[in-house]
Amino acid sequence: MDLFETNLPQDKLHKSFKQIVTDPAYAPVRSVIQSWGEGLLERSGEQTKFVNEFQTTFNSAFWELYLNKLIIELGFSVDYTKASPDFCVNAPGGYRFNIEAVVSDRPKIPTAKGRPFKAKEFRDHCTIKLMGKLKDKKDLFTGANGKKFPYASLDHVHGRPFVVAIAPFDSDLSLTQNNEIINRVLFGIEPPDRYTLDTGRQRRVSVIRKPSGAPIDLGIFTNDSYKEISAVVFSTTGTFGKAVVESGVERIVRVTNFRHFAKEEFFALHGMGGIGVRKEKLGPLNYVVSSRSVFGDSVAGSDMHVYHSSCHRESHFDGLHVYYNPYATNPLATDLFDVRGVTHNFYDIESDYPVQEHPDGAMVSRQVYEPTYASLKFLLDKYSIRY
Repeated sequence: MDLFETNLPQDKLHKSFKQIVTDPAYAPVRSVIQSWGEGLLERSGEQTKFVNEFQTTFNSAFWELYLNKLIIELGFSVDYTKASPDFCVNAPGGYRFNIEAVVSDRPKIPTAKGRPFKAKEFRDHCTIKLMGKLKDKKDLFTGANGKKFPYASLDHVHGRPFVVAIAPFDSDLSLTQNNEIINRVLFGIEPPDRYTLDTGRQRRVSVIRKPSGAPIDLGIFTNDSYKEISAVVFSTTGTFGKAVVESGVERIVRVTNFRHFAKEEFFALHGMGGIGVRKEKLGPLNYVVSSRSVFGDSVAGSDMHVYHSSCHRESHFDGLHVYYNPYATNPLATDLFDVRGVTHNFYDIESDYPVQEHPDGAMVSRQVYEPTYASLKFLLDKYSIRY
């Protein structure tokens, strides 16, 4: 099945699909996306339905295509005869688990007198969206609300790990949430701030409220309330930008990478002058903003690059997070996603605190822009980088 061949009316097509299919510059990107569907696009009885969804709603089908390629790159196979959950995965040694894919969809963001969301409002909004989607998948698994044939009753699911793979497509800003919102949902922690620098721990958040005032409990992997979900796979970079980068199409790239160093080694090399923020031009069309702070026995921070795509290297795994539920009825093996670029997130029941294994250099976020002077100037001005 050709993902980009369509007979649907133009007014039914998703704007992202129309942009990709009509721009000749995206021909290499279309080839990459088509290749991600190997096996998935041959699934009996579902080809037409899937292609129609890709062309009309786009995001959920794109996320499945990304995941399908991810599974293949891991060296696993998929039993495509099983229609649900989305992927019945066979790993080496006869290990089998299931993945259900979901995205938080784009809402009509409300405003008051033309006022956009404030930062906390936006965080709460995104948190509510992710939490709602995870609850929906838990209900599908258990058969809540009278659902016939719940996932838990299926022979290929029963007694095996059940993984939910979720990505945020709430708005144009959804990709900026990095892993901060999913950390709230699963671990009940806020982003690092001054309190984190002083104490080495992140602030807790246990409850937020819907606009109606109804409470929503957070930190669902800190107790057994979601024991049916073995793990959550999450990414804000498994997007169209991933396909653009993999295609080799010329672009300006803005990417942030996590950096982590042993404190003694860092100070031996850089001294106290290495702490703080530095902005440098490394070469033509190559700029970096580096941030370093002391956290206990470590120095951590980020490198934010703005550069030409010829300087950028990225794998299909870069930017991926796996969150393991310590209370899972059927825990997911922790070595399945043991590849470079993946961040592993655990919750230590004894210390009652997350253990997040961010490898040095792990990709936090990435966007791509047209390869124009205007795009470069916009980014350099945005981050106050001299050029």
